[in-house]
Amino acid sequence: MSGRRLYTAANLALLCTLSSSVFATENAEDKREIQHVLRKIQASAQKMNYSGTFVYQQASQIRTSRITHHLDAGGETEKLEILDGKPREYIRRNDEVSCYLPDSKTIQVEKDVSQESFPALLTQNAQYLPDFYTIRKGEMSRVAGLECQTYSLEPKDGFRYGYRLCAEKSSGLMLRAQTVNPKNEVIEQIAFTQLQVNDIDKNKLKPSFPNVNQWRIENLTVQSNIQSGWVVKALPAGFTKTKELKRVIPSPANANNASASGNAGSASANAAANKTAKSHQVIQMMFSDGLAAMSVFIEPYSEGRTEGSLQQGAMTIMGKRQGEYWLTVVGEVPVSAIRQVMNSIELKANK
Repeated sequence: MSGRRLYTAANLALLCTLSSSVFATENAEDKREIQHVLRKIQASAQKMNYSGTFVYQQASQIRTSRITHHLDAGGETEKLEILDGKPREYIRRNDEVSCYLPDSKTIQVEKDVSQESFPALLTQNAQYLPDFYTIRKGEMSRVAGLECQTYSLEPKDGFRYGYRLCAEKSSGLMLRAQTVNPKNEVIEQIAFTQLQVNDIDKNKLKPSFPNVNQWRIENLTVQSNIQSGWVVKALPAGFTKTKELKRVIPSPANANNASASGNAGSASANAAANKTAKSHQVIQMMFSDGLAAMSVFIEPYSEGRTEGSLQQGAMTIMGKRQGEYWLTVVGEVPVSAIRQVMNSIELKANK
């Protein structure tokens, strides 16, 4: 999932008025405290054992998933089950993800995959969030029957949305996250509806489908930490490149051409599911400010594409031709950030 950033309803204006329970991160002591909170939220998602069901909502779309996470001496194992639509499961063992597709009896394996899905939404540079968001501690709340502490993150510029997080009172595990636009309207939300912690049955980490040892295995081609020569010269403040990959996806000619700007994003997102399409190489550059994320996809241009943009919930997709290449910028950020990135993509040198 892009995954990745998924969020629930609240009134940020109310939190701003609760002076007795609110601190703004404008001095060193407050900044240290909120950095500790952010580290605790991320560490709990990586180190705790838990299993639960969560719901993601974007406008009228609602999707339900079940996640089971376990940490032992061998590292992390995590299973994500998609409970709506076509059945599929993702099992991650440290940085290797196997996608189980029962319709085609296929297991698609991709290596060097970072954990950026709920409840582990924060990235390694999350400690810099107070530089670009005003972070306030709010009221106590309840999610899935558990008490949690709310935090609001209000952007200091127009290049990112606001967020409201609710972290379990003692452990810091994120139970609910929501994205809000400048009008304080919730545009995406994700929250646990049921959660069990600590005592996890390891059998829940195994594939749910029978006879998977007889399924076909596809090893997806991904090269990590490459230097393609492509650069974004004017990244919005606070965003840094976290990874650059070269991956294989279906040719756009085989993708749904309903929207050119959506094609590249859809092709990239559905690469694992379209095993019969003709493939070609795509460069992907990933950027984050510690919470909000963007990706740039660069691939050979093909006829039939139309430049444009598409916005749904917090997600914005923009497609544009640049010489012999087709560029797509995707992110859970306002269109101003996507446009600035798109207009500053350059090829410095061929590698």
